[in-house]
Amino acid sequence: MATKTAPNPPKAAISATTADRRQAQLEALIAAAEKRICESGTQSLKARDLAADIGVALGGLYNIVQDMDALLLLVSSRTLARLGEAAQAATGHLPMTTRAEAIERLVAVAHTYLAFARDNLPLWRMIFELRLDSPLPDWAAQDQLRLFRHIGEPLHVIMPDLDTLALTVRARTLFAAVHGIISIGLEERLIAVPPQKLADEIAWLTRAACQK
Repeated sequence: MATKTAPNPPKAAISATTADRRQAQLEALIAAAEKRICESGTQSLKARDLAADIGVALGGLYNIVQDMDALLLLVSSRTLARLGEAAQAATGHLPMTTRAEAIERLVAVAHTYLAFARDNLPLWRMIFELRLDSPLPDWAAQDQLRLFRHIGEPLHVIMPDLDTLALTVRARTLFAAVHGIISIGLEERLIAVPPQKLADEIAWLTRAACQK
C-alpha cells in the first residue's frame, strides 16, 4: 500500500503561517533591542548581535525590518505606547471639570512623565536621541503627537479661549519646559534641579504656567 502524504496546505494558510512567524520574530527583535538598550545604551546596538539574540542570520534580520532606523522607530513606538498607558492609568480617572481640577490633572501628568522617565531611563532617552537618515514616517509622528492629548485636554479647560493652533503650541511649550527640567535633572548636571526636588519643581512650574 502506498504511503499517504499530507495534502498541500492552501496558499492562504502558508501566508498566514509565514506572517505569524515574522510577527513573532519582530516581537522578539524589538524585545532584544530594548534589552540591549537598557543594558548598554543605543549607541552599542549592533545588527549582528541582535540577529544572534533571536537566532537568525544577519541577512535574515533585514527580512524582519528594513534597517536599524526602522527597528529603533518600533522600539520608540512601543515605549511611547507604554508612556501613554501609564499616563492614562495614572490620570485618566482624575476630574477636570473645573479649572483647579484641570491644573491638578496636569500636575499629575507631569509627575507620571517624571516617574516613567526615571523607571525607563535608557529607552526614554532613546526617543529623543534618535537621529534618522530619512524623514520621520507619518505613523511615528502620530505616535508622538497622540500623547499630547494628556496635556491638551486639561489645558483646554484651563484656557478655553485658545483656538486649536494656540492650544497645540501652548501644550508643546509646557511639555518642552517640563521635559527640559526632567532631562537635565536626571543627567544630574551642575545646573540641574536636584533629583529629590524634581517632582516639586515641575509641579510648581506647571501651576505657574496655568496662572491667569
